[in-house]
Amino acid sequence: MAAMLGFGGAALADCERGDLDKMYCDANGDLVADLPTSSSEWQNPKTLIFAYTPVEDPAIYADIWQPFIDHLEKVTDKKVRFFAVQSNAAQVEAMRSGRLHIAGFSTGPTPFAVNLAGAVPFALMGGSEGQFGYTLQVFTHKDSDIYKVTDLKGKRIAHTSPTSNSGNLAPKALFPEMGVTPGEDYEIVYSGSHDQSMLGVVAKDYDAAPVASEVVERMAARGLYNEEDVRLVWESDRFPTTSYNYAHNLHPDLVEKIREAFYTFEFKGTALGEEFAGVETFIPITYKENWKVIRTIQRSNGVTYTQENLK
Repeated sequence: MAAMLGFGGAALADCERGDLDKMYCDANGDLVADLPTSSSEWQNPKTLIFAYTPVEDPAIYADIWQPFIDHLEKVTDKKVRFFAVQSNAAQVEAMRSGRLHIAGFSTGPTPFAVNLAGAVPFALMGGSEGQFGYTLQVFTHKDSDIYKVTDLKGKRIAHTSPTSNSGNLAPKALFPEMGVTPGEDYEIVYSGSHDQSMLGVVAKDYDAAPVASEVVERMAARGLYNEEDVRLVWESDRFPTTSYNYAHNLHPDLVEKIREAFYTFEFKGTALGEEFAGVETFIPITYKENWKVIRTIQRSNGVTYTQENLK
């Protein structure tokens, strides 16, 4: 299994790599894996595999992403297949092993994808003026006695998963400044996803939950819960949202076409545009600059980028 996933591959010779796995080098200091120096290692597959972040119902998102996939096929002149992933770990492992070429990684897992799988973030969904991002929101049931963050003390709170930014790491980094230490002042229960956290709050399985605004907004738009059943307790400043990445060893000519496909896609009038309300385009980003706040949050939580921590 280790060999199949690429975990047992031989390390490269000594090179600058920072937090990157020994499979990769970072000679230019941009914090992402360099393109292999030998062109014989550049990949140019006939069929591109694309994956979006793990979601509650992958079948729905396969249809939602179809207009973009059609556009990506046209620009790259290649077949593109949507790959439904079941977990962040499986998604990272798929790119590390060479089975996944283009992917949208959630905010928190993005640094794991960069450092363990050689993912290169290059785009975010945003507005025409370059604005992007989402907030960490804390929700409770409308009938609860929680009205501020300090009221979480002694409660049973749903976090999503250990690597999630808004669902775990950001609360652990930000809440202590407001007088509450997750895991000490309240019980953490991992729900598995933002969807499950929110539905658990509605069902009163959890007393409250920190979740990503973009996820719960889409859930409400699809009628998955009634907004009148919950109460917003607190909201953070904005974080970067899902990063879109290509594998570091793709042929440079193919990378140029992939970038072109993302930057020229028009959301308006598509299922993707309807699902991501307010999004108008993919905007260029860099991991070094745009994920700085996320790396800071993860560092404050003692996060190290290992396969074990990802799982």
